[in-house]
Amino acid sequence: RRERQRFVDKNGRCNVQHGNLGGESSRYLSDLFTTLVDLKWRWNLLIFLLTYTVAWLVMASMWWGIAYMRGDLHQAHGDSYSPCVANVYNFPSAFLFFIETEATIGYGHRYITERCPEGIVLFLFQSLLGSVVDAFLIGCMFIKMSQPKKRAETLMFSRAAVISQRDDKLCLMFRVGNLRNSHMVSAQIRCKLIKSRQTPEGEFLPLDQCELDVGFGTGADQLFLVSPLTICHEINSESPFFCLSQRSLRSEQFEIVVILEGIVETTGMTCQARTSYTEDEVLWGHRFLPVMSLEDGFFRVDYSQFHATFEVPTPPYSVKE
Repeated sequence: RRERQRFVDKNGRCNVQHGNLGGESSRYLSDLFTTLVDLKWRWNLLIFLLTYTVAWLVMASMWWGIAYMRGDLHQAHGDSYSPCVANVYNFPSAFLFFIETEATIGYGHRYITERCPEGIVLFLFQSLLGSVVDAFLIGCMFIKMSQPKKRAETLMFSRAAVISQRDDKLCLMFRVGNLRNSHMVSAQIRCKLIKSRQTPEGEFLPLDQCELDVGFGTGADQLFLVSPLTICHEINSESPFFCLSQRSLRSEQFEIVVILEGIVETTGMTCQARTSYTEDEVLWGHRFLPVMSLEDGFFRVDYSQFHATFEVPTPPYSVKE
């Protein structure tokens, strides 16, 4: 069977694009800071460079304009003339004066004189504007660099899910693991079954979402993720897979979305990792190979066997049957 369109990719990316927003697209500008943080890095860097470049050129032009209107560009060379800004003769020197002022370098060669009130006002405006631009753009870059999205790349999910018996009950299982030694605090896992269905009233729901119980009542959904864990969904009369058998699995079309959330121990920020399993990635009558072994004073995890499964005797019938 050819690979069909997924709602959520294996790497957790959601295949949903929003279109025909019309006038609603203005909502992105009302929250400009979040919009900039959500942009890709190449656009963030481009906006960062363009904003500073345009601000530098505009402000340097204003300093050059003051010097031009006062006639300082030609008379500033005289010893007896007191210019607005000392040693500003042309646009490059005005640009350098702006950079020295903005970056608080202060070489001492160019400076504002007390006989230039418009220059003092422009200096105050430049200081306020520069503080706002720095706080906005640098804050945006800092938030983007500190986002915990990369932490999700060290959280692993098994490539396939399995259905087999555990404690005399038919269960749907998959495996999760944490590659880092730092823990995920208050880690919790949830599962959603996405499947099209038709209501008794005749309404067709193309992407109906249904919750899969992975231990809400028993607390099994709260994970102590220091070693790979096998997450188990018991197939019973309340499960959406109550009528699922080995034969019907071949003709079914569904997607199981797995969401793992927790707090990154080192940063205290919330992290979310996602993956999904389609019906082709659910193996009937399989079980995961063990990955834990006891060595000299510690437990060792063999991640080369993380995705490996083996066949076990499993009835091909559904729980209902």
